[in-house]
Amino acid sequence: MKTGRKPVRDLTIVTRPEDDEVEAQFKPLEWGLIRRMFTYTRSVRSRLAWLVGLSVARSAQLPALTWMVGLIISGPIANHDVRLLWLGLAGYALLALLTDGMFHFRYRFALEIGETVVSGLRAEIFAKVQRQPMSFFHRMKLGRIIGRVTSDVESLRAGIQDVLFVSVIQGGQMLFAAAVMVWCDWVLFIVVLAMAPFLWAVNRRFRVRLSRESRATTESFSRVTATLAESVNGIRVTQGFVRQQVNAGLFRSLLYDHSRYNIMLARTSAILVPLLELNSQFFVAILLMVGGWRTFHDLMTMADLIQFFFLANLFFSPIATLGNQYNQALIAMAGAERVFRLIDLKPDWEDDPAATDLPVPPPPAPGMRVEFRHLTFGYDPAQPVLHGINFTAAPGQTVALVGHTGSGKSSIINLVAKFYLPTAGELLIDGREIRTLTSRSLHRQMGMVQQQNFLFAGTVLDNIRLSRPEATDEDIREAARKLDCLDLLEALPQGLLTEVGERGSGLSVGQRQLICFTRAFLANPRLVVLDEATSSIDALTEARLQKALLTLLQGRTSFIVAHRLSTIRHADCVLVLDQGRIIEQGTHAELVAQGGHYAALYRQFVQVDDRT
Repeated sequence: MKTGRKPVRDLTIVTRPEDDEVEAQFKPLEWGLIRRMFTYTRSVRSRLAWLVGLSVARSAQLPALTWMVGLIISGPIANHDVRLLWLGLAGYALLALLTDGMFHFRYRFALEIGETVVSGLRAEIFAKVQRQPMSFFHRMKLGRIIGRVTSDVESLRAGIQDVLFVSVIQGGQMLFAAAVMVWCDWVLFIVVLAMAPFLWAVNRRFRVRLSRESRATTESFSRVTATLAESVNGIRVTQGFVRQQVNAGLFRSLLYDHSRYNIMLARTSAILVPLLELNSQFFVAILLMVGGWRTFHDLMTMADLIQFFFLANLFFSPIATLGNQYNQALIAMAGAERVFRLIDLKPDWEDDPAATDLPVPPPPAPGMRVEFRHLTFGYDPAQPVLHGINFTAAPGQTVALVGHTGSGKSSIINLVAKFYLPTAGELLIDGREIRTLTSRSLHRQMGMVQQQNFLFAGTVLDNIRLSRPEATDEDIREAARKLDCLDLLEALPQGLLTEVGERGSGLSVGQRQLICFTRAFLANPRLVVLDEATSSIDALTEARLQKALLTLLQGRTSFIVAHRLSTIRHADCVLVLDQGRIIEQGTHAELVAQGGHYAALYRQFVQVDDRT
């Protein structure tokens, strides 16, 4: 007895491992990471040597300027000697000019070294990411990759051009100031030295809090900007489903969090700054008390006390800077660890070192022979999505892949294109196992048009020429002419010179797919992959393309994933997939005559086509 209900089908669920990396905000100083960062300065090694020398010189110049001030006060000014005063001022001005001139070169060299490191790291990250297989991009979030190239690399810039050399200057300044203070009055210097740990401890405690809250503020602002960008890009969906109020509420909650972190940061700063100010005043009071007592007892002169106060200021002022630089160094270490982890990440698979190029037959080049032998594949090897696939696509044949969502159509295409490798079994291209072929040589002889077409910023000509950089404008026009779409492309505002916006903005979906068609066929491929390639083209345009497609696919091996009967009917072989298995195989007419699964799908397609 028939109930009229359709049988319940099991769903095929494809799972991929999540990127569960926990990002640390700070990392202890590690000599291996520091040494590796400086390997990127090899091209500017001479500037690095100069920078080290200039940094050490500047750390001595600042105490020297202060010492000269003390000498001028205790000498010419105290003795009312005008001639010596002018000589002292001239010497001071000369040292000041020398100090500022050397600071110019130190600052410039630091920027050049930092930029060299940043450029080298970003270029290496980009190159490494470009060589990763598709499994990497399913696992790694785009935001993580962008974060490595932007914020993490910038933290390394700060570590290279600021932290190290500023710390050298500030630490050297303290040492030189301490040496002069010991020479002036070692007893009073012991008093200063006893107070330094208290100031360091206070500064250290609050700088850690400031760094943590500053990071939280930055991350919360990133969430605000990301949500804003997502809301603007998805405004049609938002308005279409009347989500304005809900999205506004979510955005307000993000703003509330950002404001809360900002207030916490402001409160910590409001505690630290007055506390440091209070400590400074307290230390000044102690120095005045001890220094005054020693002056009263003729243990030091008034000029020496004034000079000592100047030097004490030079000694204490770097403490806050060094604390901040230390925290920045910890952030740079964490950023360096994440950056180098991405750079060192080994791909899930690479071309075998013994792999050789796929030969290109002399023209007219025949299509490829593609053979699946007992092939099993899973994005996670423990959970296969294809089971025991066996079929052969002879050179020049068109193979159509049909099945419900999740049946394995895209997985077969990914394997043919060598975006993934089989988990078990064999995949042969022109009689050679795909692992023995270089990916580059295979892709050079392949053309692909996907449902989610992608265009780069530039002109229409630039996007089409990507598949064959040496092609002339006339070659591109001829390819579009063969596709019978040249008039449609020339009808664009500036024709083939029309600028394409980000991700193809400014063009309709159909226009973008026509460009992708022309780009694929310009390469004159031996293997053509069409993944729902006509899904976004209107019926009239598709009718114009069908004849051109039949001509262009002639002699080429092609794999077509399509739901439209106009494409499936002309296939030499139709593979019907269900839950990762081939359940039917044959021509369109043979499968319809069998009255099986494909025939049922065919009837559904006919009903849909009749309604449309």
